[in-house]
Amino acid sequence: MSSTATTERLFSYGTLLLPQVQLDVFGRRVESTDDVLTGYHVQQADIEDTRVVTLSGLATHPVLRRTGSRSDKVTGQVLELTLDELDAADEYEVSLYTRVAVVLQSGRDAWVYVG
Repeated sequence: MSSTATTERLFSYGTLLLPQVQLDVFGRRVESTDDVLTGYHVQQADIEDTRVVTLSGLATHPVLRRTGSRSDKVTGQVLELTLDELDAADEYEVSLYTRVAVVLQSGRDAWVYVG
């Protein structure tokens, strides 16, 4: 990705961190940095989309639920994506997920998929 390309931050805590998923969805391995999202917790959800299950190798995926409690924290990684790659991530995520804007523990703004 060129330094002049517009980038979006996507906080990921699940299958978008898997190398095989990144290669399929983005066409490359994505650089990432550790961060934490406060006020959410992780649950598991069954995924019925066969493409997503085949690609990830998992029929159950993590899904975030907002609690609003400062004691609830989710660790993950921030992916630096182009706008096209963010659109590709939207296509990969099944209808169970919605992309919302959040502020991470580091103070960085990012997108995240929640249930």
